[in-house]
Amino acid sequence: MKRTVILALVCALAACGGGESDVMQGYGEADYIYLASQETGMVSDLLVREGDHVEAGAQVFTLDPARLEYNAETAGAQSAAAAAAIRTAQAEAQLAQTNFARSEELHRRGFYSQARYDADRAALDAANARLAQVRREAGAARAATGLAQERLADVNGEAPAAGTIEQIFHRPGEVVAAGQPIAALLTPANMKVRFFAPEAMLAQLPVGARVSVSCDGCAQPAAATVSFVAREPQFTPPVIYSLDQREKLVFLVEARLDAPGEIRPGMPVDVRIAP
Repeated sequence: MKRTVILALVCALAACGGGESDVMQGYGEADYIYLASQETGMVSDLLVREGDHVEAGAQVFTLDPARLEYNAETAGAQSAAAAAAIRTAQAEAQLAQTNFARSEELHRRGFYSQARYDADRAALDAANARLAQVRREAGAARAATGLAQERLADVNGEAPAAGTIEQIFHRPGEVVAAGQPIAALLTPANMKVRFFAPEAMLAQLPVGARVSVSCDGCAQPAAATVSFVAREPQFTPPVIYSLDQREKLVFLVEARLDAPGEIRPGMPVDVRIAP
C-alpha cells in the first residue's frame, strides 16, 4: 500500500498530472505513543474511547490488580518481619557488648580466665555478625516491597502527555502481555507530514528549513520545519543516465508542524518551500 502511494506521488512529481513545479506531494503522518503496562494481566477498566481528548496524567486503563496486591502484601509482611528481627539483633548485640566490656575488665584484673574472656569475645563477634546479616536481609525486604508497590501502581495506565486517543487495541476482559499496547495516543507535537522532493530541490530543504503545508479543506496553510531528509531516494527508475530519468528521483522528507491543525494522519497534503 505504501509503495502504491509513493509511486502515485512520484508520478505527480514527474509531471504525469502536469502540476505546479514548486508543489511537493505528501501525506500526514504521526508518531503514536503506545500506552501499555509493564505487567501482564487482564484489562479490568478502559476509561476512554477512540477520539477522546485526554490531559497529561489522565488514567486511561486499569489491569486487574488482584495478583499484584497479593505480592505487595507478602513483601510488606516480610519487610515488617525483617524490621522486628533487626530490633532483636540490636538488643542481642548490645547485651553481648555489655558482657564483653565487663569480661574485659575482670580479665584484666585477673578475676576471669582467658577461656571466659575468649568466649565473651566470640559471643560479641557473633552478635555483630548476626546484626549485619539481619540488616542486609531487611534491605532486601524493603527493596522487594518497593518493587511490589511499583508493580501494583503500574496497573493504572496514564497518559504521559495531553492528546487524542486514536486507537484502542484491547478492551476489558482481554489478557495482555507486559508491554503490549492497549491504546494509541497522538499528541500535537508528534504530528508531522511526509513528502517527496525531487533531487533538484534538495538544496533548498536542509534540516531546519521552513515549509508551508496545505490540504483540501484546510482553512489556511500550516507552517512546518524540516526534521529529516532521506539520504537515499525512495523510488529509483531503471538505470538510465538521462536527464529525464534523473528528474524522476525523489527523496523522502519529514517536517514537524508548528502547531495542531486540520491535518490528520494519512491525509494528502501539498508542500511548498516557505519564502
